[in-house]
Amino acid sequence: MRILYGVQATGNGHITRARVMAPALAAAGLQVDYLFSGREADKYFNMEPFGDYQTRRGLTFALRHGKVDWWRTLRSLHLREYWRDQRELDLSGYDLVLSDFEPVSAWAARKQGVPSIGIAHQYAFLYPVPGHVRAGSMAKMVRLFAPVDNAIGLHWHHFDQPILPPMIQPPSLAPRHERDKILVYLPFDPLDQLERRFQPLGDYQFYIYTGVDKPEDRGNLHIRPFSRDGFQHDLASCAGVICNSGFGLISEAIQYGKKVLTQPLKGQLEQLSNARVLERLGLAVVLERHDPKMLAEWLERGAPEPQLYPDVAGALSQWIATGATTPARDLAQALWQTSEMPARASVCNG
Repeated sequence: MRILYGVQATGNGHITRARVMAPALAAAGLQVDYLFSGREADKYFNMEPFGDYQTRRGLTFALRHGKVDWWRTLRSLHLREYWRDQRELDLSGYDLVLSDFEPVSAWAARKQGVPSIGIAHQYAFLYPVPGHVRAGSMAKMVRLFAPVDNAIGLHWHHFDQPILPPMIQPPSLAPRHERDKILVYLPFDPLDQLERRFQPLGDYQFYIYTGVDKPEDRGNLHIRPFSRDGFQHDLASCAGVICNSGFGLISEAIQYGKKVLTQPLKGQLEQLSNARVLERLGLAVVLERHDPKMLAEWLERGAPEPQLYPDVAGALSQWIATGATTPARDLAQALWQTSEMPARASVCNG
């Protein structure tokens, strides 16, 4: 079976999932080519697992000062190029398209009649996820953005729906907790703003990953360029993570047993929903805006217990290799039964 795997690359979480899926798909005997869209071609890094991958411009949101800038988003859309890329993507040699919420390959599959499976956190919003904000709008947006024949959603709880656990690689480094070390990943906040926020907290060392060219240490602030290996090292050794409310990084932090302080991007419905679910599940402290008092209280908190996830990538790859005939609900039930995540459905209703 030959597969084209389309990956939304606006955030690193989608690429992280693809890194986990790539060896599992290969182990299942599947031939896979990769297509990424959503960022400039020269902005990808550590892409060796994907071989001779393709890129397209795709679609993405423009962000400014930690929130979606809808005017800049509309102005930055290259719709003519996007439609051309859909039209010209030749899928005649493929048996299946996998989509991690990637629109070019998903729409090309729909138009060319090639079977498609979506595997992404966003597809969980096709179901009534508790804490869901503007549920109807989210479901419509997901179907419009990257439609697929068979949608597999991932989330921190199943909510009595055919939703799978997070797809996260088992910890590659032995976790340890340096009590004063905090990992900060707020890539859409200006660096000078982050400096003003964290520099006065001299009892803590903040490792801030942002768009710089080389590492720099400024007192208790350690500014770092994007790097998969460096980021994983700091995640394994930190006491806590401060980040937006995306799905991938928070899932990794939960698995490592790191406390999480999260600030959802304003105007980003997925992140607003994630934040509410995290709060209800007791998995993170949520800040709608910077609050020095709540930050100080969170810094004093202890570490939660690590919560390991099952081998979602392996199960999905075998499911795909055998024709994806088993109902998604059966697959979800089997995986959640082997998960160490606590059953918290009672706190998620409503």
